[in-house]
Amino acid sequence: MKPGPLARREARLARAMLAPTVLTVMAVVLLPLAATFWISVKPVELADLRPPTPVAREFLRGKPVNIGDSAAVEYRLRNSSPKRPIRSVILRDEWPQGLSPVALDSRCRIGDGALTCDLGDWPPGHRERLKLEVVAQAEWAARSADSARPADSRPVVSGESDNVLTSAEFTWKNFARVFDADQFSAILKITFFYAFFGTFGALVAGLFAAQILNRPFRGRGIFRGLFLFPYVAPVIAMAYTWLVVLNPSSGALNALLTRMGAIDAPINFFGTRNASVELFGMEMQFPLALTMVTAFEVWRYFPLSLLFILARMQSESGEIREAAEMDGASPFQQFHHLALPQLAGILSALFLLRFIWTFNKFDDIFLLTGGAAGTRTLTVSVYEQGFALGDLGAGCAAAVVIFFLLALFSAAHFRFAAREEGL
Repeated sequence: MKPGPLARREARLARAMLAPTVLTVMAVVLLPLAATFWISVKPVELADLRPPTPVAREFLRGKPVNIGDSAAVEYRLRNSSPKRPIRSVILRDEWPQGLSPVALDSRCRIGDGALTCDLGDWPPGHRERLKLEVVAQAEWAARSADSARPADSRPVVSGESDNVLTSAEFTWKNFARVFDADQFSAILKITFFYAFFGTFGALVAGLFAAQILNRPFRGRGIFRGLFLFPYVAPVIAMAYTWLVVLNPSSGALNALLTRMGAIDAPINFFGTRNASVELFGMEMQFPLALTMVTAFEVWRYFPLSLLFILARMQSESGEIREAAEMDGASPFQQFHHLALPQLAGILSALFLLRFIWTFNKFDDIFLLTGGAAGTRTLTVSVYEQGFALGDLGAGCAAAVVIFFLLALFSAAHFRFAAREEGL
């Protein structure tokens, strides 16, 4: 059955009302994503964002004052790009009145008071000096002190060049550079360690904090505000505080542990890649700096889990818990058999969101270690490739790798969640 005129009119109205939202989503999300995919297969460096342009500077060599004095009008020319050529370069400039050329370059001519030079094609990184010998005439000698000088007129240089961003040149070397890196497997392991344990730790800490704050007690509102402080405080202030407290030379924690006799020498918590610890009579190695930045992630973002879990717990009916208490269920049994199954949905959604956010985290690690001491994640690699090394294509290729890894993780998570729910 075909829809009637009223239904069609309502459909058109709905599409018109949704159009601004769709366009906004495309502009904010899809266009930057498409640009990242596009640049990832282009041989683009940071300097290539500006297209190649010919640059010219003009100088007057000599001080011609009287009639017959010799001088030279010199142009310093260069191609701004060290990798891209420029075709059909033309130099145009106003010719100074009263200076007669002795010998013009074969590529130049003077007409209607203007100099025009056809400089041809420039290879990448081209540099040259165009020197024109001139002689002062009577008009030049009679000019006033405030008359225009040759350098007062800015030369105009034009040419044709290809923009690598819009050209048909593509390459897979960016992805090969990402996967062929000696440290790629280690960086991938570090990223998953940081994302998984940072997410899991934040959920566990938020779950315990929610259990504490779910029960009414005096001063509960104050404690709720204090528990939210790590999340609402500026990240740069919190990272700097951790660096000061854990400083190996002047940090309060090292001084306390040294005076207590717990350690023999100060520990560089954010500068030591691996630390030794004796466990059950065996000496074991663990990544100290990576563990510390993961602990910072857990401490800073567990309040977000606390808010969601506490809101879910307070929406539950207390009758079931009271019935369980009357039947003799212990607090652990109540938590395991009553509270935890009801929190499974919110915990699953929080784990997915927090894992994606932590996987994409850059500022925390960059502020604490800069990616040193075994804390270099994929997001730090994106920054180093794209901005520190100037290889924008390789940086976008690393970002695309992150996108596909998170897409695979999200698909696996949703498939597992659907199976658990029986869908």
